[in-house]
Parts: sequence; C-alpha cells; structure tokens
Amino acid sequence: MGQQEKVSTSLAGAVSEGISASLAAVDAELDRRYPGDPGTRQPVHTVYVPGNAFDAGTIRSWGDQALAALDEHAPDAASFAAVLGLADDLAEDVYGRVRAKLEREPIEDLRVDFEDGYAGQDEDADAARAARLISEAYAKGTAAPYMGIRMKCMEAAVRDRGIRTTDVFLTGLLENGGLPDGLVLTLPKVTYPEQVSAFVRLLEAFEQAHGLDAGRLGFEIQIETSQSILASDGTAAVARMIGAAEGRATGLHYGTFDYSACLGVSAAYQASDHPAADHAKAIMQVAAAGTGVRVSDGSTNVLPVGSTDHVHEAWRLHYGLTRRALSRAYYQGWDMHPGHIPTRYAAVFAFYREGFEAAAKRLSAYANHAGGDVMDEPATAKALSSYLLRGIDCGALDTAEVDALTGMTRAALDRFAAPRRGDLTVTTDR
Repeated sequence: MGQQEKVSTSLAGAVSEGISASLAAVDAELDRRYPGDPGTRQPVHTVYVPGNAFDAGTIRSWGDQALAALDEHAPDAASFAAVLGLADDLAEDVYGRVRAKLEREPIEDLRVDFEDGYAGQDEDADAARAARLISEAYAKGTAAPYMGIRMKCMEAAVRDRGIRTTDVFLTGLLENGGLPDGLVLTLPKVTYPEQVSAFVRLLEAFEQAHGLDAGRLGFEIQIETSQSILASDGTAAVARMIGAAEGRATGLHYGTFDYSACLGVSAAYQASDHPAADHAKAIMQVAAAGTGVRVSDGSTNVLPVGSTDHVHEAWRLHYGLTRRALSRAYYQGWDMHPGHIPTRYAAVFAFYREGFEAAAKRLSAYANHAGGDVMDEPATAKALSSYLLRGIDCGALDTAEVDALTGMTRAALDRFAAPRRGDLTVTTDR
C-alpha cells in the first residue's frame, strides 16, 4: 500500500458552513419547486368522451371499434406495416402487440368531458352518473388506469357550472366507494395563474369538507390560450401557473385547436406540428422540467373513417405526428376517435422497440462501468432507464427482455430513473 498523499487546505470550515447557511433558502426552494419526476406511470394518451355519451361500455366499445378498423383496413401485419412504413423486422411484433393492447387495455387515460364536447341537457345527472360508472369500473377491474373529468373553466360565464360539476362528480365518487388512485381532473382554458389558484381553493374546500388529506386532489392544466404562454407583462405565464397550483399540478396539456385559433391560425393549418404549436409546447416543456408536472401533446382532428384510402391517409398522418411528438419528449397526446388508437399504439410500440436494445446495452454498460462507444453521463443513464420503464408500462417491452439485456430488476431501473436530488450514482441489484 502506497504512502497516502498529504492534502492541505487554506480555508476554515466556517467558510463552507457560511456558504451553506447563505444557500439554505435556495436549497429549500429547489426541493419545493423541482422535486423531479414522480416516478409513476404516464399514460401514452388521453381519450375524451362527452359526458352525455359516456356509459359503462365506452372503454370496451372503443377497443372493439379499433379492432374492427384493423380487421377492415389492415387485417394483417404486412398490410399495416405497408401503410405506416414499419420495418420488416418490427411488423409482426408491433401488429401483434397493438391487437393485444386493444383487447386488454384499449384506453390508458379517459376523460369524461363536460366542456367543449358536452351536449347534454342535465349536467348534474350526467356528472353523478359519470362518478357512479367510474367507481363501478374500478371496482370491477374494467377501468382505464386513469379516469376523471374535464370540467368547464374558471371564466365568469361558466365558472359556477364548472364548480358545481366538479363538486357533484367528486361527491359522487365518495358516495360510491371513494376516490380512485387513478383519478384525474382537467382544468381547461386557463389564461391567468389566478384561475389556477381559484381551482386550488375549490379542491382545498372539498378536502376539508370531507376530511381528506390536504393535497389529495391534483389536476392537469390545459393550455389553450396565448396568454397562458406569454402574459401581458412578457413573462411565461405557464411557469407561474405551475407555482399557483401549489404542488397539485400533474400535467400541462396542449389544446391544439383552441390555441391555434387564438393566434389566428386558419382552420386548414391548425395542427400539432404547426410552428405556433411547437413554440407553445417548448415553453410548456421548459416550464415543467424538473417540477414533476408532465407535458402532453394535443390531437389531430383528421378522423380515420370512410374509405380504406382515407383511413390509411389519416393513419399515416396520426402515426407521423405521434412519432414526431415522441422524438421531442412529448410522451402523451390526445386521441379523438377509436380509429386513432391503432396508430397511437403502433407509433409508441415502434418507438420503444426500435431503440430498446441500444438503450438497454448503454444502460448496462454505464451501470457496470464497462465503457463502450458512447460515454454517457449520469443524466443520460436516467433518461435511458426512463425510456425502458415507459416502454414496459405501455406494453411495448416485456419486463423479462429488459431484465435479460440490462441485468437489472424493475426496482433498479426505478432508482436510475428517479434518483434523489444530487445523487445520480445508482448501483444495480446484481
């Protein structure tokens, strides 16, 4: 054993202690505002169904309609791959996984809509019915992993109605067995942070009225107005909205058509790949980074219905937009029709399966200090593990195949994906 090197310092310990004391408030603020990703499953899409149309068979009906569309317009892997341009080595696997997903779990996230899509005559009754049906679905094991409502916004003309519907729905859930773990609320057309604060006060009042834990109710903020991106004083209002949610915000959802119309984009060009959409989502993404709030892309209104030629054209559009969003780290989007679901899952599954082996090998090399042709940073190891976990959660990847290539259990992957602040050095279980 060699002689230990003598180490000298010039500063007294009081210097370090003084610096730490001066940054104590900043340390606390970092922990509060930027807790990191929650480590829970994020759905790959959100489906919304009008409150007057939602019923006990909605989820299964969407899956059956999606399967029927495949049977009619792409009855085998080769025909589906030809439409979407899937590589030959992916075609059978992706097609089989899509069909299995449509049979097992056709919808990952469903929002019963009491806003733009609602056309009912008795909103109280429809909200109460939605609560009962969602409670029954969770009790029977037929629910989507995430379910909830989109209420009307906090603007004066519809504010009272939105508050009442929220109250009726949440009260109905409590009366029918309690609040499910997968409950999600979506607040639309938010323009000012004060509207977010008002919704927080509503949820606080409900929690207090029923003796619920403070903060039990979270919600998504839907970004559909220009003012939610750039406030009148030139600041990024969406960042202030996350703060106004006081830790309750779970997502930022881009509203493709309301936002585009707000900027004067003509109807023919309102799409999630318009430059105005890219700008808004980039601001949302930066504002949400590190906060634990997740960003969702919008939707396309081009429906895959009618002739096979039109269905194929709509499928190619939807598949391309979904792949584009995934490459930009928007891992969730909105689907408006059962015919969109086959291409949603095809795009998601192809995205994860194409990069699976390379990601698994890079993560394994990093974890085992094995080197390789890429020198990865700890933050990249976090991104690699998150990629693999997302693939597992949606059904694109199997736990066993990820385990075989990485040599890691799910628990080890979770630790890489969500390390403690300042600690990105994580070891495997093996």
